[in-house]
This record gives sequence, structure tokens and C-alpha cells, in this order.
Amino acid sequence: MSGFNSRGVWAIYAFEMARFKRTVGQSLVTPVITTSLYFIVFGAAIGSRMQEVNGVPYGAFIVPGLIMLSLLTQSLSNASFGIYFPRFTGTIYELLSAPISYLEMLVAYVGAAATKSVILGLVILATASFFVPLRVEHPVWMVAFLLLTSITFSLFGFIIGLWAKGFEQLQLIPMLVITPLTFLGGAFYSIEMLPPLWRQVTLFNPVVYLIDGFRWAFFGTADVGVFWSLAATCGFLAVCVAVVGWMFRTGYRLKN
Repeated sequence: MSGFNSRGVWAIYAFEMARFKRTVGQSLVTPVITTSLYFIVFGAAIGSRMQEVNGVPYGAFIVPGLIMLSLLTQSLSNASFGIYFPRFTGTIYELLSAPISYLEMLVAYVGAAATKSVILGLVILATASFFVPLRVEHPVWMVAFLLLTSITFSLFGFIIGLWAKGFEQLQLIPMLVITPLTFLGGAFYSIEMLPPLWRQVTLFNPVVYLIDGFRWAFFGTADVGVFWSLAATCGFLAVCVAVVGWMFRTGYRLKN
């Protein structure tokens, strides 16, 4: 087969999006409720004592962190489950024997996972606007970080979906690695509030750069430079692409 099999890519993409529609309650309603609870807890308990952070009202300050928290976890879970489930049921062999390349398979699964994550991020943003007044000073940068982060962590989730041997391993990295790094990466506070030693330690947390770049797009203020944030995101994207390329070349967990 020569050329790009757009029909095959669309078939996989449409199937994944149809599954998303069937679970819309779990996919969208639950994050909206969770976001509302975060505002109630953090806004009432902390916001009453900490009015502003870097000149931004605390309620608005945590919005980019909330969106990024959901974006990272959902991108990982959507992409990892999307490719793991065919492996689990054995239908992966039908895909491997179909006239569709590894690259086209990757575009379909990662594209669907990233689309779901972007929709979720926009829903959370709309929900947050009911609680606090928001402004987006750099909308182009906001969209760029939203797309880059969704695609990057969907690729990471695709890697996890190929690596995992069971459903428990699918949740291992999102729950034990990504979620703690997000909470410790300035999602709900500025790293400038930390003691000097911990501030330096925090800079080794890659999620700091993702959250900070996204927050800068909203308010024009950040603890690290926006180009460092962009470089960190693109760097992790390049690593994920390299790992996926190796998996495809070797057939890792695809052919056995």
C-alpha cells in the first residue's frame, strides 16, 4: 500500500471517539464535579487566607493547574487504554494485519486521545469561569500549550499502553508518578513561595515547566521563562516520539 491510509485512520479515530461519547458521564461530568469541589475546598479554605499570588486572585491562579492536572492524567489514561484494550482482547492482530501502518495507527489513537483531552480541558475552563473571573492574555500560546501537552502525554500514554502487562500497570505511572509530580509542580501554589532549597529541587520536576508555561499564557506571569517551558514540552515530545519509534521498529509488545 502506498500513500496515507486516511480512511483507516479515520475508522480507528471514529471508533475511539464513539467510545468517548458512550462514557460521556464518566468522561466529562465527573471532571466538572471534581473541578467544582477543588474550587469549593481550595477557594474557601485557602483562598480566604491567601487573596493573591503574583498579583493574580488565588481562585483564578489555580485554574491552569487544575486544567493541566486533568489534561495530563486524562491524556495518559485515554491513550494507554485505547491501545491496551486491543492487546487485551486480541483484536490488535486484526489491526496489524490490516492495510494500515504503525504511523497511521499512532496518529489515530494519539489523535483521538488528544482530542478527548482538549475537549476536557475546555470544559474545565468553562466550568472554572463560573467560579472566578478569568482572562487569557496570550490565547495563541494557551492553545499551543494545550495541544502540545495533550499530544505529548497521549504519546506517553500510548507507550504505557504498549508496556503494560495488566490493568494495574496502566494506572501505576499516572497515579504514583504523574499525579504527585503535578501536585508538587506548582498546580496550586507558586514555587516562589517555597524555601530556596526546595525551590531548586522543584525545578527538576518537569511538570513545573508545563504548568508554568500554561499559567503564563493566562496571566502573563510565571516562575520560569516561557521558552524554558516550551523547550521542556518539546523535549519530552521528542523523547516520546523516539521511544515509540523504537517500539515500532522492534515490534515491542505488538507482536507477542
